[in-house]
Amino acid sequence: MELAQPNTGNTPKSYSLNMFQDFVPMCVFSESNQGKLSCEGKVEHKFDMEPHSDNLVNYGKLCRERTQKYMVKSRQVQVLDNDHGMSMRPMPGMVGLIPSGSKAFQEKKKQTPSKPSDVKRTRRDRTEMENIIFKLFERQPNWALKALVQETDQPEQFLKEILNDLCVYNKRGPNQGTHELKPEYKKSTGDTDAA
Repeated sequence: MELAQPNTGNTPKSYSLNMFQDFVPMCVFSESNQGKLSCEGKVEHKFDMEPHSDNLVNYGKLCRERTQKYMVKSRQVQVLDNDHGMSMRPMPGMVGLIPSGSKAFQEKKKQTPSKPSDVKRTRRDRTEMENIIFKLFERQPNWALKALVQETDQPEQFLKEILNDLCVYNKRGPNQGTHELKPEYKKSTGDTDAA
């Protein structure tokens, strides 16, 4: 096979075609404007185009030119003097914007309800918190962690630490998922009620 164009630079002008029939069968499909797919034909032969041996020197030059062209870096690093990070800061009104391409992220964000953050809650004194917890357990024998967080308005992790010392977590039974006071604390609160 010969190229018709005479001035092609180092691009080889003549090629040998190798035909193969032993390959994975393929079909050609097209899609209309209405989105309808149709089979246009079946590929039965595969042709590999290889530069003719007369043109191998020119083909080698072409490959080297391509490699050298892509080795040249078009991007440049520019150092900003005395910028103090101003160019990296978002412009007013740009904070919190999400690129339009991340629709999956936006959908996830819409689905998950926002939790009230623990930042607003400040820890009280531990002994004061223990007294509050004892009073809550006098009112009701079993408490879920979320209910205790709402009643005490304390950080969840801080409350867990205190509950691990004072309470037993019910993993089974009718009070599953709740905390109740350890037996030694139940007796002491019973004694104080009697006194």
